[in-house]
Amino acid sequence: MWQEERRQRIRSMLATFGNISVDRVTEELGVSRETVRRDLLELETEGALKRVRGGALPTESPHEAPYAIRSTVRLREKQAIAGVAASLVQPGSVLFLDGGSSTTAILAERLSKLSGLVVITNSVDVATRFGAPHSLEKRRNRAVLIGGDFNTQAAATFGPAAINEIHRYSADLVFLSPFGLDAAAGATSYDPGEAEIARAMLARAKRRVLLADHSKLGTVSRVSYTALAGVDQIVVDARAEQNDALPAIRAACPEVLVAPRG
Repeated sequence: MWQEERRQRIRSMLATFGNISVDRVTEELGVSRETVRRDLLELETEGALKRVRGGALPTESPHEAPYAIRSTVRLREKQAIAGVAASLVQPGSVLFLDGGSSTTAILAERLSKLSGLVVITNSVDVATRFGAPHSLEKRRNRAVLIGGDFNTQAAATFGPAAINEIHRYSADLVFLSPFGLDAAAGATSYDPGEAEIARAMLARAKRRVLLADHSKLGTVSRVSYTALAGVDQIVVDARAEQNDALPAIRAACPEVLVAPRG
């Protein structure tokens, strides 16, 4: 079993059971205890977990507000970010958009006014906004909602079935909206399942773009799913210019785009 496959399995086990033991991972993956210990050590360095005697626990971080609440805050900033993100899309593109973020849902609505796009997502909200009748019938767009285990709070699909389906596609561009964005920790998510989706989409996209309003800069959550050097662009709102974390983020990422004030 390849190293990255082992670590993905470890992350999935942690997301499922809440804690894992070295013995349990050793038995399930069929590898040595030393291999498991090395994997846990490196995953802890990435911020994906916290090692304890005999196993590992999720890392502690502030709880993420429910999606229904997050979708009502900083709408002006998110609209501005969506406008810049939509300008990066070429006609006929195949796109990944992740779920659990109102920013990608707002972007989906903006993209529905373009033509000839395919949007692949695990988010019901994204699929609904992009897949409106005017988008599918008049604009000849296509919305693909991937299957998997359904999470009612996020209104999105997760788990191994969703990951496997993502790997069936190849996208021109992926738009992800992380819980936190930090120069050292990279893009992070509160939920390990969301991080797994993001990681899979990143692996299957030619260009990688992160969307983050000013409140996310300098924030670190439970699971890191990419270093900033591993993305092509980050789009932030104008208020990010006053965030002390932005200079280090600019130094770590190839390109940071600042949306104009609404």
